Amino acid sequence: QVQLVESGGGLVQAGGSLRLSCAASGRTFSNYDMGWFRQAPGKEREFVAAITRTGISTYYADSVKGRFTISRDNAKSTTYLQMNSLRSEDTAVYYCNTRHAFNRWPWGQGTQVTVSS
Repeated sequence: QVQLVESGGGLVQAGGSLRLSCAASGRTFSNYDMGWFRQAPGKEREFVAAITRTGISTYYADSVKGRFTISRDNAKSTTYLQMNSLRSEDTAVYYCNTRHAFNRWPWGQGTQVTVSS
């Protein structure tokens, strides 16, 4: 069964940190560039960060550059998002999936991140 399971979200004060995890199963994880996305209330889902299959290259939305770090562990079929210096505007449901739309996996349930100011 193809599945993505996000975890690690929660309530944090502005300036705090969280580390999100995304466990993948059902496909060969190391064959895919992976990404993190988020959706705030009333807004469309947006790109946050991406990492290539080997982890050599990473990409970030301008809004999170310098604060968030994406990484992956292919042996564990898991991708991570370290979020530092969190702001109220980072409040959203965070999802992981493949970087590219053409080979997307079914979306998981996401993990809620709430940043209080």
